Amino acid sequence: MKISKKNLPFIGLSSLVLLASSFAAAAEMSNMDHSGMDMSGDMSDMDHSGMDMSGDMSGMDHSGMDMSGDMSGMDHSGMDMSDMDHSGMDMSGDMSSMDHSGMDMSGDMSDMEHSSMDMSGMQGGQPPADARSPDYSNGVPYGQYGKPMMMGSMPLWGVSVDDLGYQFDEDQINFEAMGWYGTDSNRIRLRTEGSAQTKDDKEIDSLSSLAYWKPLSIFWNGEAGVAYDTENDNAAIMAGIVGTAPYFIETDARAYLYTDGQLRLDLGAEYEWRLDQHWVVIPEVGLTAFSKDDHDNGITKGFNEMETEVRLTYETFSRQLAPYVGVSYETALGKARGQRRQENESVDSSSLTAGVKFWF
Repeated sequence: MKISKKNLPFIGLSSLVLLASSFAAAAEMSNMDHSGMDMSGDMSDMDHSGMDMSGDMSGMDHSGMDMSGDMSGMDHSGMDMSDMDHSGMDMSGDMSSMDHSGMDMSGDMSDMEHSSMDMSGMQGGQPPADARSPDYSNGVPYGQYGKPMMMGSMPLWGVSVDDLGYQFDEDQINFEAMGWYGTDSNRIRLRTEGSAQTKDDKEIDSLSSLAYWKPLSIFWNGEAGVAYDTENDNAAIMAGIVGTAPYFIETDARAYLYTDGQLRLDLGAEYEWRLDQHWVVIPEVGLTAFSKDDHDNGITKGFNEMETEVRLTYETFSRQLAPYVGVSYETALGKARGQRRQENESVDSSSLTAGVKFWF
Protein backbone atom coordinates (compact mmCIF):
# COMPACT_ATOMS: atom_id res chain seq x y z
CA MET A 1 0.00 0.00 0.00
CA LYS A 2 1.38 3.42 -0.93
CA ILE A 3 1.10 6.44 1.29
CA SER A 4 0.88 9.71 -0.49
CA LYS A 5 3.63 12.11 0.55
CA LYS A 6 1.51 15.09 -0.31
CA ASN A 7 -0.53 14.87 2.93
CA LEU A 8 2.47 14.75 5.34
CA PRO A 9 2.90 18.55 5.68
CA PHE A 10 -0.79 18.93 6.52
CA ILE A 11 -0.61 16.19 9.25
CA GLY A 12 2.45 17.80 10.84
CA LEU A 13 0.83 21.23 10.89
CA SER A 14 -2.32 19.80 12.53
CA SER A 15 -0.27 18.19 15.30
CA LEU A 16 1.47 21.48 16.09
CA VAL A 17 -1.88 23.27 16.30
CA LEU A 18 -3.28 20.67 18.76
CA LEU A 19 -0.16 20.81 20.93
CA ALA A 20 -0.30 24.60 21.08
CA SER A 21 -3.99 24.45 22.07
CA SER A 22 -3.18 22.09 24.96
CA PHE A 23 -0.51 24.41 26.35
CA ALA A 24 -2.87 27.36 26.07
CA ALA A 25 -5.61 25.51 28.00
CA ALA A 26 -3.21 24.54 30.76
CA ALA A 27 -1.97 28.10 31.06
CA GLU A 28 -5.52 29.42 31.25
CA MET A 29 -6.44 27.00 34.11
CA SER A 30 -3.55 28.20 36.27
CA ASN A 31 -5.07 31.68 36.43
CA MET A 32 -8.67 30.60 36.89
CA ASP A 33 -10.59 32.39 39.62
CA HIS A 34 -13.02 30.10 41.48
CA SER A 35 -14.01 32.69 44.04
CA GLY A 36 -17.53 32.90 42.73
CA MET A 37 -18.14 29.24 42.19
CA ASP A 38 -21.15 27.90 44.05
CA MET A 39 -20.86 24.20 44.75
CA SER A 40 -23.47 24.11 47.48
CA GLY A 41 -25.83 22.00 45.39
CA ASP A 42 -26.08 18.26 45.19
CA MET A 43 -22.81 16.98 43.75
CA SER A 44 -23.22 13.46 45.04
CA ASP A 45 -23.21 11.94 41.55
CA MET A 46 -20.33 13.93 40.10
CA ASP A 47 -17.51 11.77 38.78
CA HIS A 48 -14.07 13.39 38.91
CA SER A 49 -12.18 10.19 38.27
CA GLY A 50 -10.98 11.34 34.87
CA MET A 51 -10.07 14.92 35.82
CA ASP A 52 -6.41 15.68 35.28
CA MET A 53 -5.35 18.42 37.67
CA SER A 54 -1.65 17.62 37.48
CA GLY A 55 -0.85 20.89 35.79
CA ASP A 56 0.26 24.12 37.43
CA MET A 57 -2.61 25.19 39.68
CA SER A 58 -0.48 27.15 42.15
CA GLY A 59 -2.25 30.35 41.17
CA MET A 60 -5.79 29.02 41.41
CA ASP A 61 -7.91 30.88 43.95
CA HIS A 62 -10.55 28.80 45.72
CA SER A 63 -11.20 31.35 48.47
CA GLY A 64 -14.82 31.85 47.52
CA MET A 65 -15.77 28.28 46.75
CA ASP A 66 -18.79 27.06 48.69
CA MET A 67 -18.66 23.30 49.07
CA SER A 68 -21.20 23.07 51.88
CA GLY A 69 -23.57 21.02 49.80
CA ASP A 70 -23.94 17.27 49.62
CA MET A 71 -20.76 15.84 48.13
CA SER A 72 -21.18 12.38 49.58
CA GLY A 73 -21.14 10.67 46.20
CA MET A 74 -18.27 12.57 44.60
CA ASP A 75 -15.49 10.42 43.17
CA HIS A 76 -12.09 12.12 43.22
CA SER A 77 -10.06 9.02 42.52
CA GLY A 78 -8.12 10.55 39.65
CA MET A 79 -7.59 14.11 40.93
CA ASP A 80 -4.08 15.52 41.39
CA MET A 81 -4.35 18.44 43.86
CA SER A 82 -0.66 18.93 44.66
CA ASP A 83 -0.56 22.73 44.10
CA MET A 84 -4.12 23.86 44.90
CA ASP A 85 -4.82 26.71 47.33
CA HIS A 86 -7.78 25.80 49.59
CA SER A 87 -7.58 28.73 51.99
CA GLY A 88 -11.18 29.83 51.53
CA MET A 89 -12.91 26.54 50.82
CA ASP A 90 -15.99 25.74 52.89
CA MET A 91 -16.13 21.98 53.36
CA SER A 92 -18.75 21.88 56.09
CA GLY A 93 -21.14 19.79 54.01
CA ASP A 94 -21.68 16.07 54.04
CA MET A 95 -18.55 14.44 52.61
CA SER A 96 -18.91 11.15 54.43
CA SER A 97 -19.23 9.12 51.22
CA MET A 98 -16.59 10.91 49.17
CA ASP A 99 -14.18 8.50 47.49
CA HIS A 100 -10.61 9.80 47.52
CA SER A 101 -8.99 6.43 46.98
CA GLY A 102 -7.32 7.38 43.72
CA MET A 103 -6.35 10.97 44.52
CA ASP A 104 -2.69 11.65 43.78
CA MET A 105 -1.40 13.95 46.51
CA SER A 106 2.24 12.92 46.16
CA GLY A 107 3.27 16.26 44.72
CA ASP A 108 4.59 19.31 46.53
CA MET A 109 1.84 20.52 48.89
CA SER A 110 4.11 22.79 50.94
CA ASP A 111 2.35 25.88 49.55
CA MET A 112 -1.20 24.66 50.21
CA GLU A 113 -2.98 26.95 52.65
CA HIS A 114 -5.69 25.39 54.81
CA SER A 115 -5.94 28.15 57.40
CA SER A 116 -9.51 29.10 56.42
CA MET A 117 -10.82 25.63 55.66
CA ASP A 118 -13.96 24.76 57.60
CA MET A 119 -13.87 21.01 58.23
CA SER A 120 -16.34 20.96 61.09
CA GLY A 121 -18.66 18.76 59.06
CA MET A 122 -16.04 16.03 58.87
CA GLN A 123 -15.70 15.86 62.67
CA GLY A 124 -18.20 14.12 64.87
CA GLY A 125 -18.82 17.26 66.92
CA GLN A 126 -17.95 17.61 70.60
CA PRO A 127 -17.84 14.33 72.57
CA PRO A 128 -20.55 13.89 75.17
CA ALA A 129 -19.76 14.93 78.72
CA ASP A 130 -19.87 11.34 79.98
CA ALA A 131 -17.78 9.83 77.16
CA ARG A 132 -15.02 8.84 79.63
CA SER A 133 -15.32 9.18 83.40
CA PRO A 134 -12.31 10.47 85.34
CA ASP A 135 -11.83 7.13 87.13
CA TYR A 136 -12.15 5.13 83.87
CA SER A 137 -15.18 3.23 85.14
CA ASN A 138 -17.34 4.38 82.15
CA GLY A 139 -20.40 4.38 84.34
CA VAL A 140 -19.97 0.78 85.53
CA PRO A 141 -20.62 0.56 89.31
CA TYR A 142 -17.96 -0.84 91.63
CA GLY A 143 -20.30 -3.35 93.26
CA GLN A 144 -20.51 -4.36 96.89
CA TYR A 145 -16.79 -3.76 97.63
CA GLY A 146 -16.85 -0.09 96.67
CA LYS A 147 -14.28 1.99 94.83
CA PRO A 148 -10.79 0.45 94.80
CA MET A 149 -7.93 2.24 96.54
CA MET A 150 -4.28 2.54 95.58
CA MET A 151 -1.95 0.70 97.94
CA GLY A 152 0.08 3.84 98.66
CA SER A 153 -3.00 5.74 99.87
CA MET A 154 -4.38 2.91 102.00
CA PRO A 155 -3.91 3.45 105.77
CA LEU A 156 -1.92 0.63 107.34
CA TRP A 157 -0.16 -0.06 110.63
CA GLY A 158 2.96 -1.84 111.81
CA VAL A 159 5.05 -2.64 114.88
CA SER A 160 8.81 -3.24 114.92
CA VAL A 161 11.08 -4.11 117.84
CA ASP A 162 14.65 -3.37 116.78
CA ASP A 163 16.16 -4.40 120.10
CA LEU A 164 14.98 -6.50 122.98
CA GLY A 165 18.10 -7.90 124.59
CA TYR A 166 19.91 -8.57 127.82
CA GLN A 167 23.31 -7.13 128.80
CA PHE A 168 25.02 -9.70 131.01
CA ASP A 169 27.71 -7.49 132.59
CA GLU A 170 25.36 -4.55 133.21
CA ASP A 171 22.55 -6.85 134.32
CA GLN A 172 19.92 -4.87 132.45
CA ILE A 173 17.44 -5.24 129.58
CA ASN A 174 17.70 -2.87 126.64
CA PHE A 175 14.72 -2.14 124.42
CA GLU A 176 13.88 -0.10 121.34
CA ALA A 177 10.42 -0.37 119.74
CA MET A 178 8.22 1.60 117.37
CA GLY A 179 4.61 1.46 116.16
CA TRP A 180 3.04 3.44 113.35
CA TYR A 181 -0.27 4.04 111.59
CA GLY A 182 -0.92 5.84 108.30
CA THR A 183 -0.01 5.87 104.63
CA ASP A 184 3.20 6.12 102.63
CA SER A 185 2.88 9.91 102.75
CA ASN A 186 1.65 10.61 106.30
CA ARG A 187 2.05 8.59 109.49
CA ILE A 188 1.78 8.81 113.23
CA ARG A 189 4.68 7.11 115.01
CA LEU A 190 5.04 6.06 118.65
CA ARG A 191 8.63 5.27 119.58
CA THR A 192 10.38 4.31 122.83
CA GLU A 193 13.93 3.32 123.77
CA GLY A 194 15.79 2.78 127.03
CA SER A 195 16.86 0.22 129.59
CA ALA A 196 15.44 -1.55 132.65
CA GLN A 197 17.56 -2.65 135.60
CA THR A 198 16.98 -6.21 136.77
CA LYS A 199 18.54 -5.78 140.23
CA ASP A 200 18.34 -3.40 143.21
CA ASP A 201 15.60 -0.81 142.61
CA LYS A 202 14.84 -2.09 139.06
CA GLU A 203 14.79 1.42 137.67
CA ILE A 204 13.51 2.02 134.13
CA ASP A 205 15.02 4.81 132.04
CA SER A 206 13.24 5.51 128.78
CA LEU A 207 12.77 8.23 126.19
CA SER A 208 9.40 8.01 124.41
CA SER A 209 8.01 10.18 121.62
CA LEU A 210 4.79 10.61 119.65
CA ALA A 211 5.52 12.21 116.28
CA TYR A 212 4.15 12.99 112.84
CA TRP A 213 6.19 11.35 110.07
CA LYS A 214 6.44 12.49 106.45
CA PRO A 215 8.86 11.78 103.56
CA LEU A 216 11.14 14.69 102.66
CA SER A 217 12.86 13.10 99.66
CA ILE A 218 13.58 9.68 98.19
CA PHE A 219 15.91 8.60 101.03
CA TRP A 220 15.04 10.93 103.92
CA ASN A 221 12.01 11.34 106.20
CA GLY A 222 11.14 14.00 108.74
CA GLU A 223 9.61 13.71 112.21
CA ALA A 224 8.09 16.25 114.58
CA GLY A 225 6.21 15.74 117.83
CA VAL A 226 6.42 15.58 121.61
CA ALA A 227 8.52 13.39 123.92
CA TYR A 228 8.95 12.45 127.55
CA ASP A 229 12.17 11.45 129.33
CA THR A 230 11.77 9.41 132.54
CA GLU A 231 15.45 9.79 133.48
CA ASN A 232 15.09 13.50 134.25
CA ASP A 233 11.27 13.46 134.49
CA ASN A 234 10.83 16.14 131.85
CA ALA A 235 8.78 16.67 128.67
CA ALA A 236 10.21 17.95 125.41
CA ILE A 237 9.44 19.00 121.85
CA MET A 238 11.07 16.68 119.31
CA ALA A 239 12.16 17.08 115.68
CA GLY A 240 14.31 14.77 113.63
CA ILE A 241 15.48 13.40 110.29
CA VAL A 242 15.83 9.67 109.59
CA GLY A 243 16.80 7.91 106.40
CA THR A 244 19.47 6.15 104.37
CA ALA A 245 22.85 7.77 103.82
CA PRO A 246 25.20 6.76 100.97
CA TYR A 247 26.45 3.14 101.12
CA PHE A 248 23.11 2.13 102.69
CA ILE A 249 23.91 3.44 106.17
CA GLU A 250 20.72 3.85 108.19
CA THR A 251 21.02 7.24 109.87
CA ASP A 252 18.89 9.14 112.38
CA ALA A 253 19.29 12.54 114.06
CA ARG A 254 16.77 13.75 116.67
CA ALA A 255 16.76 16.93 118.76
CA TYR A 256 14.76 17.32 122.01
CA LEU A 257 14.02 20.73 123.56
CA TYR A 258 13.00 20.22 127.21
CA THR A 259 10.73 22.50 129.18
CA ASP A 260 13.67 23.65 131.35
CA GLY A 261 15.59 24.88 128.28
CA GLN A 262 17.89 21.89 127.99
CA LEU A 263 18.59 20.77 124.41
CA ARG A 264 19.48 17.14 123.73
CA LEU A 265 20.84 15.75 120.44
CA ASP A 266 20.86 12.04 119.59
CA LEU A 267 22.80 10.79 116.57
CA GLY A 268 22.81 7.20 115.36
CA ALA A 269 24.07 5.10 112.44
CA GLU A 270 23.58 1.44 111.57
CA TYR A 271 24.69 -0.81 108.73
CA GLU A 272 23.57 -4.30 107.72
CA TRP A 273 26.34 -6.52 106.38
CA ARG A 274 24.54 -9.51 104.90
CA LEU A 275 26.61 -12.68 104.85
CA ASP A 276 23.95 -14.80 103.11
CA GLN A 277 20.17 -15.07 102.99
CA HIS A 278 19.84 -15.46 106.78
CA TRP A 279 23.04 -14.43 108.60
CA VAL A 280 23.53 -10.67 109.01
CA VAL A 281 26.20 -8.69 110.91
CA ILE A 282 24.88 -5.32 112.20
CA PRO A 283 27.33 -2.75 113.60
CA GLU A 284 25.82 0.43 115.10
CA VAL A 285 26.96 3.53 116.94
CA GLY A 286 25.15 6.27 118.87
CA LEU A 287 26.17 9.67 120.30
CA THR A 288 24.41 11.89 122.85
CA ALA A 289 25.07 15.60 123.44
CA PHE A 290 23.53 18.31 125.65
CA SER A 291 23.49 22.11 125.46
CA LYS A 292 24.20 22.84 129.18
CA ASP A 293 25.25 21.24 132.44
CA ASP A 294 22.77 19.46 134.69
CA HIS A 295 24.68 17.97 137.63
CA ASP A 296 21.52 16.70 139.32
CA ASN A 297 21.00 14.27 136.43
CA GLY A 298 24.69 13.64 135.69
CA ILE A 299 24.70 15.69 132.47
CA THR A 300 27.54 17.90 131.22
CA LYS A 301 27.65 20.33 128.31
CA GLY A 302 28.75 18.83 124.99
CA PHE A 303 29.00 15.19 123.99
CA ASN A 304 28.33 12.99 127.01
CA GLU A 305 28.26 9.39 125.86
CA MET A 306 28.98 7.05 122.97
CA GLU A 307 27.42 3.60 122.61
CA THR A 308 28.51 0.96 120.10
CA GLU A 309 27.35 -2.58 119.46
CA VAL A 310 28.01 -5.37 116.96
CA ARG A 311 25.38 -8.09 116.53
CA LEU A 312 25.30 -11.35 114.66
CA THR A 313 21.67 -12.03 113.75
CA TYR A 314 19.94 -14.96 112.13
CA GLU A 315 16.78 -14.10 110.19
CA THR A 316 14.18 -16.86 110.08
CA PHE A 317 12.44 -17.87 106.86
CA SER A 318 9.79 -15.17 107.19
CA ARG A 319 12.45 -12.62 108.28
CA GLN A 320 10.02 -11.29 110.86
CA LEU A 321 11.98 -12.85 113.73
CA ALA A 322 15.75 -12.56 114.14
CA PRO A 323 17.55 -13.67 117.31
CA TYR A 324 21.05 -12.25 117.86
CA VAL A 325 24.19 -12.30 119.97
CA GLY A 326 26.69 -9.49 120.20
CA VAL A 327 29.10 -7.26 122.08
CA SER A 328 28.33 -3.73 123.35
CA TYR A 329 30.64 -0.97 124.52
CA GLU A 330 29.82 2.33 126.26
CA THR A 331 32.12 5.21 127.16
CA ALA A 332 31.74 8.71 128.61
CA LEU A 333 32.99 11.68 126.59
CA GLY A 334 34.36 15.09 127.47
CA LYS A 335 33.68 16.51 130.91
CA ALA A 336 31.31 13.60 131.62
CA ARG A 337 34.34 11.34 132.21
CA GLY A 338 35.61 13.50 135.08
CA GLN A 339 32.15 13.84 136.63
CA ARG A 340 31.64 10.07 136.64
CA ARG A 341 34.99 9.52 138.31
CA GLN A 342 34.04 11.99 141.05
CA GLU A 343 30.81 10.05 141.62
CA ASN A 344 32.66 6.71 141.59
CA GLU A 345 30.88 5.55 138.47
CA SER A 346 32.43 3.57 135.63
CA VAL A 347 33.71 5.57 132.66
CA ASP A 348 33.90 2.66 130.22
CA SER A 349 31.96 -0.57 130.15
CA SER A 350 31.52 -3.53 127.82
CA SER A 351 29.15 -6.47 127.89
CA LEU A 352 27.98 -9.53 126.03
CA THR A 353 24.41 -9.20 124.74
CA ALA A 354 21.77 -11.56 123.49
CA GLY A 355 18.27 -10.86 122.34
CA VAL A 356 15.81 -10.77 119.52
CA LYS A 357 14.39 -8.32 116.96
CA PHE A 358 11.05 -8.77 115.21
CA TRP A 359 8.30 -6.95 113.37
CA PHE A 360 4.68 -7.52 112.38
